[in-house]
Amino acid sequence: MSAVDVVEVRTRKHWRDFHRMPYAIYRDDPNWIPPLLLERRMHFSPKHNPFFQHARASFYLVYDGQRPIGRISAQIDDLHLARYRDATGHFGFIEAVDEPAVFAALIGAAESWLGSHGMKRVLGPVSFSMWDQPGLLVQGFDTPPYVMMNHGRPYYPPRIEALGYHRAEDLIAYRYGRDAKMPETMEKILDRAIRRGEVTFRNIRMDKQHFESEVSLILDLINDAWSDNWGYVEMTRAEIDDLASLLKLLLKPGDVSIAESRGEPVAFAAVFPNLNEAIRDLHGRLFPFGWAKLLWRMKIHRTRTVRMPMMGVRKRLQSSPLGAALSLGVIRATRAFNLEQGFQDSELSWILERNTRARHVIEMVGGVPYKRYRIYEKPLQDRFA
Repeated sequence: MSAVDVVEVRTRKHWRDFHRMPYAIYRDDPNWIPPLLLERRMHFSPKHNPFFQHARASFYLVYDGQRPIGRISAQIDDLHLARYRDATGHFGFIEAVDEPAVFAALIGAAESWLGSHGMKRVLGPVSFSMWDQPGLLVQGFDTPPYVMMNHGRPYYPPRIEALGYHRAEDLIAYRYGRDAKMPETMEKILDRAIRRGEVTFRNIRMDKQHFESEVSLILDLINDAWSDNWGYVEMTRAEIDDLASLLKLLLKPGDVSIAESRGEPVAFAAVFPNLNEAIRDLHGRLFPFGWAKLLWRMKIHRTRTVRMPMMGVRKRLQSSPLGAALSLGVIRATRAFNLEQGFQDSELSWILERNTRARHVIEMVGGVPYKRYRIYEKPLQDRFA
């Protein structure tokens, strides 16, 4: 393919093309789940997404005539810069036809924008943040993604690597089927801790009187448990409130387990119904009848697959036997609830490859790694010196 032109997304038509372009990329892929277009438009809107309270971004398209054949975002997160002081920006939402020139043009546009804003290093894809949908799928193309997880084409990794990008970190997704069992020895350790009164487990309180304080508690646990993780950036109050509004619509109390040690909340796990299962045949549209199908499937029928996107233990307990018991306990509690609801399969994701402690716990309860996502990095100082 000859040289291609990149267009910055500015007009209503550009945005429509940006959101609809993946439909052409994945039209023959039975594992791709079309996202809800209304939700995507809101997600990219500074008015609706609190990410933009501390970040700025630019978006690009490549066209073949009037047909969009590639897209990408470039973003700078001020919270990341404040924490790491590493002059690092991100690219994300990359989708393209299998043409080297298209990938080069998209990546080049993102790098130019980041470099012009003083960035010296690029990480990606991160769409928009580590709290959103980070990583490029590099293993596990033969199954559909769970809610808030990415899909991709097998040619994406080599096209990006050919442009000078190298692995920064891998993220692992675990399959956790209905038949997985916790080892008997672990059951005994956990039951002994409960009998001794060392730990107790309860569901999240979702009534109007307690829900706000419960959300604050979970935010505190997250920010303590994950603060040493690679790439971690603290979730803001606005972001947790935005997430909480979604949780209140989708979750039942048994989907969130909170562990307490002598009355102090010290661990939690949360399970989300797999929204992707519910929207798979809606083709991205809620109207005229998609909203009714979605409501019935989420509130009445409930999905048969679920995802555990969040689990954490306070930092001071993570290396202790009690910490292991807490992890096992909150996983067991949410699993037991969803078994009662009739779930058939689940995913525990994502876990940093380097987080051997958490991976050991997951594998101990029967989790099997089945998807791998990669975040790439590249220095910019030579190009923009």
